[in-house]
Amino acid sequence: MERLWIKKIKRSASEEAANKLITKYYKEIYAFIYKQTLDNELTLDLTQEIFISVLKSIHHFDDKKASFRTWLYKLASNRLVDYFRSKSYQYTQKEHPIEEYEFQDEQNIVISLEYKEDYEKVISLLNELDATSQQIVRLKLFGEYTFQEIEAIVAIPLSTVKTKYYAALKRIRYTMKECHYE
Repeated sequence: MERLWIKKIKRSASEEAANKLITKYYKEIYAFIYKQTLDNELTLDLTQEIFISVLKSIHHFDDKKASFRTWLYKLASNRLVDYFRSKSYQYTQKEHPIEEYEFQDEQNIVISLEYKEDYEKVISLLNELDATSQQIVRLKLFGEYTFQEIEAIVAIPLSTVKTKYYAALKRIRYTMKECHYE
């Protein structure tokens, strides 16, 4: 069915086929983006930008090189890397009124705030990596792709994918440990 939709979009810019294709993947891409931003409005914007990009560049999609899903995730992860490197992205923590959070008890407050702080630090460290390493880590951790699938998306050897992934994790872990001891 997906191939038929793509053909209709390529051939006649079918709005119906485009809507079906987007509907099929929207929640999945939204979740992939949200796991990395924890910001609903930003996730909606980025997800929309990604699907606009997909429709504009669908003529470049070649099902002989990769599945549509693989191609879609490549575009999505590239867009995230671009966003996190953009001037509009600031490393400052957004302030959220504490009233927005619903905590059961004081212990939950401490755990939730520590988690948010650690999460933001990990994302910040991830953003400091080179684009390929960022893409590999994002696809593995947030997209839950296998190394073989990532190899196909980033088009580099499997051994390089694994090396970059484990080196990035090692760097992030080391820096996180250093932060906790300061």
